[in-house]
Formats: sequence, C-alpha cells, structure tokens
Amino acid sequence: QAQLVESGGGLVQPGGSLRLSCAGPGFIVRFRTMGWYRQAPGKQRDLVAAITRGGDTNYADSVKGRFTISRDNAKNTVYLQLNSLKPEDTAVYYCNSVGAVVEWGQGTQVTVSS
Repeated sequence: QAQLVESGGGLVQPGGSLRLSCAGPGFIVRFRTMGWYRQAPGKQRDLVAAITRGGDTNYADSVKGRFTISRDNAKNTVYLQLNSLKPEDTAVYYCNSVGAVVEWGQGTQVTVSS
C-alpha cells in the first residue's frame, strides 16, 4: 500500500518562504510524474506543480515564478519550494502522482498570515 508523507508546512508571514517535502515508495516517487496539490477550506483540490520522470516541470499560473518543484530520486522525495507567499496560498498541501493517483497522505498545512 502506497504511503505518501508530506511535511514542512507552517505559519509564515506574507512574502515568506517554506520548503515542503514528500517522501514515498520509490516505485511511485521515482518513476511517475509527481505533483503537488493544494486544497483551501471549502474549495476543491487543485494541482499547482508537477515534475515528470525526466525532470520537466509545469506550474499553475497562480504560482508560476514563486514555487519550484524538484525531486531527489536517491531519497525517494519530492520537494516544493514556496517563495513570495501570499495569504491566498493558505491551504493543505498534498503530493501524489499525476493522472493515476494513489492513496492520499495527510497533507501539510501552510498558513500565510501576518
């Protein structure tokens, strides 16, 4: 059973930065297109960043230029660097494969507030 574990969230002021991590089984993290999703209260879960097995990346317009997704295959880990954070980035952040999602992890809460 796949288990994805997200970490690194927290409370940060507008303009601040965070680095999220997602650890999981190698057969998922290494060999699939991986994505970071977020879900704000009362809203649907949206994909905000993705990285292919070959390292190509794609971002939602709302985070382009501020967030960076990366992966470390040796550690079976995917990262999301969040810079220039805004209050509207407040959400629970999850990682999962893109297209063929597996069981969702618990996510990590990101709160941007002064």
